Amino acid sequence: MSASPLRLRFITSASAFEQLPELRAEVAFVGRSNVGKSSLVNALANTRQLARVSNTPGRTQLINLFGLDGRDDVGLVDLPGYGYAKVPGRIRRDWPEMIEGYLLERDSLVQVFVLVDGAIGPTPLDVQMLEWLRANQVPHSVVATKMDKVKSSRRDARRRDLAAGCDLERGDIVWTSTSNGAGIADLRHLVLAHLA
Repeated sequence: MSASPLRLRFITSASAFEQLPELRAEVAFVGRSNVGKSSLVNALANTRQLARVSNTPGRTQLINLFGLDGRDDVGLVDLPGYGYAKVPGRIRRDWPEMIEGYLLERDSLVQVFVLVDGAIGPTPLDVQMLEWLRANQVPHSVVATKMDKVKSSRRDARRRDLAAGCDLERGDIVWTSTSNGAGIADLRHLVLAHLA
């Protein structure tokens, strides 16, 4: 399995999927605010500069599209996080339509990676997102972030509990850490497989 960083480049930000350029295939990352989506995008590319990371949850407020260098027909999307109340009301009200429109209507979307905080497990909002994706038959996988925050003595139990909370088998979840790089190569491989 190749551990080579994805060579990603920023293409554009949009408030509606119709504003995005047409691609053959793309994957999207979605999750609760503060789950580490932007950090994970940066880890996949082995850079700190690509996606804007902030200590303030809710910073990603638009659909952010990244392209794969050398490939004009595929991309990776960082969607706004859900569940953070301090984003201005007008923007927060637009998010469901923006995100649902993208997830249901974007023809080039081939896989959604739902990020769940591995240290705390799935929240009710995470479960709601997974149920919504299943009900709408949107292909998706679960990625557990912040693996480094789980004590080694608790990891087996955490893996079991998180999988159960997501109504999945333990082996269905990719565990990652942007701090120590655990699972990043596996996730890169999955992303590339979906964009092949």
